[in-house]
Amino acid sequence: MGSVTTKKHQNGLDYVEVSTDLCQARIFLQGAQIDQFTPTGKAPLLWVSAADDYQVGNGIRGGIPVCWPWFGMSGNGGFPQHGFARTRLWSLDSINMHDEIVDLIFSLKLTEQDRQYWPHDTEVKVLFTLSDTLSVSIVNKNNANYPVSLTQALHTYLPINDIHQLSATGFDGSKYIEFGEGPYQQPNDKVNFDKETDRVYTDLSPVQHLHTPTGIIEVSRENSQSAVLWNPWIEKSTRLSRFKADDYLTMVCLEAANVLDDKVTLSPGETHTLTTHIRWV
Repeated sequence: MGSVTTKKHQNGLDYVEVSTDLCQARIFLQGAQIDQFTPTGKAPLLWVSAADDYQVGNGIRGGIPVCWPWFGMSGNGGFPQHGFARTRLWSLDSINMHDEIVDLIFSLKLTEQDRQYWPHDTEVKVLFTLSDTLSVSIVNKNNANYPVSLTQALHTYLPINDIHQLSATGFDGSKYIEFGEGPYQQPNDKVNFDKETDRVYTDLSPVQHLHTPTGIIEVSRENSQSAVLWNPWIEKSTRLSRFKADDYLTMVCLEAANVLDDKVTLSPGETHTLTTHIRWV
């Protein structure tokens, strides 16, 4: 039989621990952020920096931070990068276990502080489905009587052993913007890494693969035509908080997103769900 229990990290953060015949997982209420997911008999599917200290008020440097209700900088001075959801305390609304598959739903109640950044009457939830595959969804509903637009991403950190031996496939026919320039046409299906990579892909097919020395990770998306591919490489690694100088060697981010022309615009009463699925092939 599986179990779902609530525990407290030594630094005070509450989390949910999931243990079933199919997987082991851990999800923090701060940010509704999953930092551990390991299918039974296989290697972990998420990466976290050993430099992260799991402090209240900081998003974890790894796992899947939830970037909402904007990705990157908002354009408004003083607004937090990647939104405010990843540092807020979420509520665990429901737990459902069936055939060793666990569904958990977290919701975020906006505070007066949040409404300084986001005055719109919207609902946001994060749904986790945990089996031998990790599925994560951001669910938005517009309760306002006017259209509301937002950008968002599931900022997924993935373990890849050695960045020099990584190849990412599934990019044929797409375009990307990098360091504010572009769009550039993707020249072929494959991406290799020999420098800082920070690409926002558009017109992207729904499935990509990361070919690592120890196996292939499949990352797929629903209701998303855009994704972010990121590795900070050498110089930027020394400037990042809660990140070791050599961490770039063992991680890459491939993030399901709704950004740029793929932003979400919700009519009154409309709902949108962004989903990513991650598994070992």
